[in-house]
Amino acid sequence: MAAPEPDPERTPGTGSTPGTTADTDDTPGSAPDPAPGTEPLTVPSMSAGPDFVLRPWEMSDLPLIREASLDPYIPLITTIPAPYSEAAAEAFVRRQWERAATGTGYPFAIVRSRDRRPVGAIGLWLRELPEGRASLGYWLTDLARGQGVARAALRTVTGWALRDLGVPRLQLYIEPWNTASARIAEDIGFRREGLLRGWQQVGDERRDMAVYALLNSDGPVDGRAVTAY
Repeated sequence: MAAPEPDPERTPGTGSTPGTTADTDDTPGSAPDPAPGTEPLTVPSMSAGPDFVLRPWEMSDLPLIREASLDPYIPLITTIPAPYSEAAAEAFVRRQWERAATGTGYPFAIVRSRDRRPVGAIGLWLRELPEGRASLGYWLTDLARGQGVARAALRTVTGWALRDLGVPRLQLYIEPWNTASARIAEDIGFRREGLLRGWQQVGDERRDMAVYALLNSDGPVDGRAVTAY
């Protein structure tokens, strides 16, 4: 997974288990931190290939949160509640809505097309957009790993952010051991730029993160030019 962006209340910014990256907008211990001067955002629904859809979070997604709460890694890099409670899960969904309402980012649930079952999450976080950059983070439940879900979701949001939103620079933060997430990032066009030592608190320790970036000027994503139109 790519570490989810430091949560305004939790911060992973990139990946960790296959199918998870640090959620740089989902960092433990904080609450959504609205960027000054931003407008409310509308989270769109969009296809991530033939098998998956990205859509806004719904209260019907509580079973996904319950499943994620049992994962040994996801609660460490996101604000997924562990142990699970319905009240905490509902608060998690409201935080996703608040991020869009305050203009800090676009949180998506990843949903399987054939049965509408949610299997993970991906977010585009905009707190550094005034400096010309944004971060991505995602996580998947065990059920969805190894099926190309992360690649499809990351490719879709990356292309949309670069082409349609015109974001100049996208970043992912991935723990060095997470070769699956690194391979996915590189396949899509992200380049490893270096190692950030002790970059992020994960559980009880500071962890190194490798930073991957893709510029709007770097070239095609998914076979199409990324320059905004």
